[in-house]
Parts: sequence; structure tokens; C-alpha cells
Amino acid sequence: MLWKCWLNKEARYQLLPVEVGMERTHLGRLPQAHKGKVTGLCFTDESRLLSCGVDRNVKLWKIGSMYSGSSIDHQRSSSLFATASTLVQVWDETKSAPISDLTFPTSTETVSSVRFNQSETSILASVGSDRTFTLYDIRTGKAERRVVMQMRANALSWSPTFPTSILLASEDHNLYTFDIRHLDSPSLIYKGHVAAVMSCDWSPTGTEFVSGGWDRTVRIWQTEQGFAPEVYHTKRMQRVSSTIFTNDARFVLSGSDDGNVRIWKGKASEKLGIVTARERAAIEYRSSLVERWKMDKEVGKVVRKRHLPKPVYAAHKLKNTMLDSRRAKEERRRKHTRAGESKPKAERKKVVLVEQS
Repeated sequence: MLWKCWLNKEARYQLLPVEVGMERTHLGRLPQAHKGKVTGLCFTDESRLLSCGVDRNVKLWKIGSMYSGSSIDHQRSSSLFATASTLVQVWDETKSAPISDLTFPTSTETVSSVRFNQSETSILASVGSDRTFTLYDIRTGKAERRVVMQMRANALSWSPTFPTSILLASEDHNLYTFDIRHLDSPSLIYKGHVAAVMSCDWSPTGTEFVSGGWDRTVRIWQTEQGFAPEVYHTKRMQRVSSTIFTNDARFVLSGSDDGNVRIWKGKASEKLGIVTARERAAIEYRSSLVERWKMDKEVGKVVRKRHLPKPVYAAHKLKNTMLDSRRAKEERRRKHTRAGESKPKAERKKVVLVEQS
């Protein structure tokens, strides 16, 4: 069975089954898990759950008997887990004190998200309030590399298929993929949101990822395509603060400020019931036709068109106008710069301000 956890503002949590066709009722509730807001949850295995809160406590719960910093993440292959607040600490489930403190010497940040690499499990990454993105190695017990970005990153997620690739959701409305071997500039920039991107998560297949933003939309992106994502929205959904793919890559879960958890299909046109061989052949045939003729003007227009809510559409038009003006200004500067003088930087080179090691 597939389980997902959802936090609320009353220091409680609920454990919900998200398998389609099951009864939509919560299975357990702990009235006072923490004193104050619960800020992070993760599973250690199928029967145990870790939680952390603003009361500076980390608690381990056994799901069989009771359900139950700012971020928390568990290592895939051992009993180690990491918590983040004003510093990053690594813990062992069998011990009541942290086994190591991971901080950068000049860091004054409040860490908002921390994640273990899924393949190289000794590598840990975090993003903080002072616009930093930091890589740690728990074997050496210190921060290895750190970059200061132009704007703050709100969330991060490691690629499940490429261990050196990491995804960042930024305050500047964009998402960035970085190769951790070359942190001087992002590998690709994903543009589409018209407000701060608050969350991101890779699909288990590694071919796509989901993001949720302050513009009240959920978007699904193809890995090597930095534009034209699938856009999900509803009339009553507010700012999206959490998004995640299910383990079978068929569904996306989102949590928003209106207090609701929503389940979306990973592919909007996919049939949920049993698909016969004849239906599957017809679906594949239609998909191949679209792929073959997508460069045609009329077909491409239908393929690329996405309906947006009126406020998002208006914000999108305004943002495009501002970007076009900025682009024209940069082009004029580049054209009239004298030979030998420093020219304006390319867009990718502006994302990272300083790289430290």
C-alpha cells in the first residue's frame, strides 16, 4: 500500500491511503505530536515515521501502534537521518544526540530544505534563507561546496536516475537543474510559473518532475524541455506549498493553503480503469500521429495550447512584456559595448553569484 503524510498548522498530522478506489478516511491522528507547527515528515521504513517541529524535537513513531527543525530527510540504506534548522545535523535512530553537525564556516542561514542523494547516500544537499545551496559529505563531516544564488531556492530534489543532477525551485519563478560537478551555472532553466516556486519533486522514472507555486498552479515538466509544461489548477485551489509524485509515477499529490490535499493524474488523458490491447494500440497510434505532425502550424498550436486561469494569464502576459524589455535592453548594451570592456553576462551565468569551497 502507498502512504503519504500531510501536515497541518495545529501540530497534528494525518496518515492517508492514496491508492485509487480506497475509502477516503484518515486512519489515525495524534492530537499533540509536537508543541507548535510540525515542519517535516519522512518514513524510515514501512512501519516507522520521523517527525520534526518548531519545538526543536525530533520524534520517531511506530505506525503499527500510533500514527503520527524545518526539514527532515532519511537516508535510504541505513538508520541515519538529517534535520535542518539554523544548522544541519545528522542523527542515528538508535541515539538521542546528533552524531555530527554540518555547517559552512561563514554560514548564517536558516536551512529550509535538506535532502540525501538517493544513489550516493553520503552526499547531502540543503538550501537556505540566505540564497545558498550547499553540498555536504557526511563521511568527512563538513560542507564541501556552496554557491550563493541570485535569489533564494525554496526546495530541492535529487534526480532518481542521474545521481549528479539536482533540481532547485527558486523564488524568481524558475526551476533550475544543476550538475553538482559544475556549479558555476545551471544545466537548464525551466520557465513557466508567474510567481515563486515553492516545491518540486522528480518522478521515479526520472523523465519528468512536478512543481507547485505561489501562482496557484501545479505543473508537470519534461526533463529536457524547459517550457510548455502541463498545467493543473482548480478554481478554489490556493497557493501550492507541497507537491510529490507517487511511487508508481501515475499520480501527483499537492497540498495548498486552502487546507486540501489533491490527487492528480500524472497524464491527464490517461484512463484509470483496465485498458484493453485494442485501446492501448489506438492510444499509441494517436500519440505517434501527434508526434509526427507536431511541427505543423495548426497541430502544433493545439498541442502547445494550455488553458490558464484569468489572473495567471494576465500575470503571464505582464511577465513576458517585462522580460522582452529586459532582453532588448541587454541586447543594446551588448551591441554598444566597446571591444575589451566587460560585456553583459548570459542569463545562465547570472544565476550563481559566488561559488565557495
